[in-house]
This record gives sequence, C-alpha cells and structure tokens, in this order.
Amino acid sequence: MRTPLLLVLAATMTLAACGGGGSNPPASNGGGGSSTSSNQSQSAIDAVNALGDPVTATTSFNDTTSAADLAVRDGAKPMLQNGVCTNGVEFWSPDKNGDPNSTQTEYFYDMACTQLARDIVRIYTINGTSETVDRTEQQYALGNATPIATRTTTVDYINGTYGTYGYPVVADGFARSAAAQTNIAGSKTLVSDDELVMTAGSGGTNAWCGDSAGYNATGIAKLGETFGWQGGVLSGGTRTVNSNGSVTWAATHAGMVFTGAIGSLSVSIGTQNTACPISTPEFALSGGTSQGSYSIPVSATYTHGELTNLTVTDASLSNGNTLNVTTNTSVLPTNSNFITGTISNGSTQIATFAVDCFGDGTLTVSSSGAQFVIDDWHVIK
Repeated sequence: MRTPLLLVLAATMTLAACGGGGSNPPASNGGGGSSTSSNQSQSAIDAVNALGDPVTATTSFNDTTSAADLAVRDGAKPMLQNGVCTNGVEFWSPDKNGDPNSTQTEYFYDMACTQLARDIVRIYTINGTSETVDRTEQQYALGNATPIATRTTTVDYINGTYGTYGYPVVADGFARSAAAQTNIAGSKTLVSDDELVMTAGSGGTNAWCGDSAGYNATGIAKLGETFGWQGGVLSGGTRTVNSNGSVTWAATHAGMVFTGAIGSLSVSIGTQNTACPISTPEFALSGGTSQGSYSIPVSATYTHGELTNLTVTDASLSNGNTLNVTTNTSVLPTNSNFITGTISNGSTQIATFAVDCFGDGTLTVSSSGAQFVIDDWHVIK
C-alpha cells in the first residue's frame, strides 16, 4: 500500500490553518542552505516541471479520447457497467447528480473501489462540429472523504464529430483547446493550458501535434520564486491503440522552463490551431526569465484511461542536466513508487523523484536532502 502525497498535502494544510499511512510526511524545506544547494533545488524543480508539462498535456489529451468502455485497469478489457466497480474504476452516465449530457468516472486506490483517489465529472454541450466540456476533478488523500484539491478545466473542441458520452471520434480528427487550474486549500495553485490537433487516421493510429504552458501560481516560498513552463510537439506525435486496448502516446516534447517573482507569471493565449505542423503555439508563458530549454522523448501508455507505463530515456534538460524515467509495473499504478526518475549532470546525481500514476509524489535533492511535494506532475511546495 502507498503513502500518497495527497495525504502529505492534507497534513501540510492542517498545520497551516496514489497506500497505507504510518510514515512521516516529507519536509518541504526548499533550497535552504548554500547557494549551490539552492541552485540544485531550482534545477531539480525545473526538471520535474519540464517532464510534467508533456505528461500533464498527454494525460489531458488521453482523457479527451478515452471512451467509457476503456476505463479499466488490468488489460483484460472488460466492458464497464454503469455504476459497477471494475478493477478500481466506476463509471456513470449520466453522472450521479443526474445532469444531462454528463459522465462521471471515479478512480480508486484499491481494486475493490473502497478508497477514492479521483472523482471526475464531465458536462458537455455539442453544437454541430463544436463542443464545450466543463470538467471537474476532485483529488482525495487515502482515507480522506473530503477532497483536498480540485482541478477545473474548460475544454473547447472544433472540427469534430462526437460519439457516445460526448467524446470526439478520433478517426475523424478534431482540434481541442483547454484551460485548467488546480486549487489547493482554497488557493489557485497550478495553472495549465494546452491545445491538441488530432489529424484524421485509420487502423487505430493517428498523428497529432499540440502545445501547452503553465506555472505554479503560489510559488515556492523558501526559494522566493515561482516556476513556469511552456512547450509542445509542433509535429510528429503519434497515438496508437494497442492490441490489448491500451493507448500509447509517443513524441519528443520540446520547450523551456522559467522562473519569476511569485505572482509575476501568466499564460498568454493566441489563436487556436487547426492543423499540423503548428507554426505559432496557442499558449505561451509571460512574465518570467528563461532558465533553459528541454527536449524530452516521452512514451506514455494509458490502459483504459489510467497511466500504466511512462518511459523517458536520456532527456535533455536545462543546465546540461539529463532525465531518465522508469515505471515499476510490479506494483499498482496508485503506488507512490510506481514511476521513478533520476536527474543527473554527467556522473553526478542531482535529484530523484517518485510519483504515482496521477503524478503525486516527492522530489528529493541529492546533495542537501531537500524535499518538495509534487502534485499533478508539478512541484507545488
């Protein structure tokens, strides 16, 4: 069983006003200490946010294209029945509130659907080839019946056709633009916007392109800075439906990481793209200072709506750092050590991190032992 970082967040918020508990939550001591320690903390945070940009976007993209009959966890491909627990997932249409044109999907820490991890409600409106979806995701710590974080997303589709439960028909292609924010303890903490252009395809394979940008609105107080990111796949992305029903998104994501004074960052919004390649991204970060670029080859597999494998090999980061990420498939995706990563500079290890399939976990700076909380694939504290 895991000790989810959402539980750490819950403890942190109590002190301030993906399981099993028992261990003490990690300290979020930031970059206290020498300048070298602070620089390594900044590099480590930049690295996690650089990875978080494509993974958050890809997760958002996958949610766009996941029909309800795919939302199971183990690859055996049972069809979901409305309101019936299926390997740690429950699905309703309409949602439990009975809203028209709605779906609700609940992901649990356990396969028996007793410990809620994520509760996602979609309410959609279709108008010809366009659609708007209001998506609300509530995040739960293990054993906590009150959500400790809420992610809200407004999604706009154009040039699409729409099937069961308001999902776009992937084979026909579409363009999608989404704006999201995550609130923790009543504060806007993460802002993350992205767009996707899915080209028409056949045989379970599609080409796609997209871009994204975001930032930590509350910043890292002990470093006195806030961190942001922007990037994308301007062309060359592939989405493939595998023989077991899983879906793999593969591409090399390129972008930049930024820092700025707390409260100084924002996302600039341009014109939505409708074709690949993208010449001018819809979303870009404003107000920060670039700390360098990244190039991250990502292969992310979602087995019926849930991330089940993430692989990154020798990604290039700012300051000459590299990143490698592996997946421990011997544990449940909700285990806090399901996905692990190492940030290095040559033969020197800068930091390590471990997260569950939701991107909640801990970043540890190797030289100082400083630890930071990761939520939804980005460092928040």
